[in-house]
Parts: sequence; structure tokens; C-alpha cells
Amino acid sequence: PAGSLRLQDYVGALILIVGIAGEGLADSQLKAFREDPANKGKVCDAGLWRWSRHPNYFFQWFGWLAYPVIAIPFAEPLSYLWGYAALLAPLFMYWILVYVTGIPPLEEQMLKSRGDRYRDYQARTSMFFPLPPRRSGAS
Repeated sequence: PAGSLRLQDYVGALILIVGIAGEGLADSQLKAFREDPANKGKVCDAGLWRWSRHPNYFFQWFGWLAYPVIAIPFAEPLSYLWGYAALLAPLFMYWILVYVTGIPPLEEQMLKSRGDRYRDYQARTSMFFPLPPRRSGAS
């Protein structure tokens, strides 16, 4: 019936909650790392930061996937074509975060401030998507 929530609405809400919680966890882990004086000049590679060099950006982007999940009418794919426009949001956010204002300037700054430590981190850690760490020095 009209006005009732669909399974995909709950899935979309869950995606958004995971995105918000993941971004909050990544930010919290980075804050705790930075607050420890023993980590001065080091690269955070603990927790989510071991799996992605930018887990906070990944989870920010992940939350945007909720909108197409909610907007696209999967049960009747041609009933509301404008719902597919919601795909533009995660695509645009991915492009912005990975190629424009997010990762590129931050990686440049980290290379300047952390040098070889950051290069080693880059070699073993996925840039965006959380993936198991590679062995140090692997390509």
C-alpha cells in the first residue's frame, strides 16, 4: 500500500546507519591515535586505518549509497525513472572524494609530512575501499 515502508527502505536506512557509524568510528580511531604522544610523526594504521588509507571518506561515500537503494523502484523498475537519478549522488561523491578535494590533497600533504613512512603505508594499504592489507613493499 501507498505510504508503507518497503524492504529496500529498511536496507537503505541500514546502509546510511553503517555509513555514519563507520565514519564516526574511523574519525574516533584517528583522534585517539593523534592524541597519543608516542605516535607523533607516525602514520595511523590501526583499526579501520589498517584496511583503508581513508576509511572516513569510504564510509561517508558508503552512506550515499542509501539514496539510490531507497529511490529506485526495484519491484517495478520502470515505474519511476527519476529514481535512477539518485545514482548520481554516490557517483559524484566518489569522484569528488577520490579524484578532487578529498584524497589527492591529503595524500600529497601526508607524503610531505611523513615521507617514506607514508609511502610504505600506501604500498600495503588500499587507498579507498577497505581491503586486507598487502605485505609491505608489495605492489
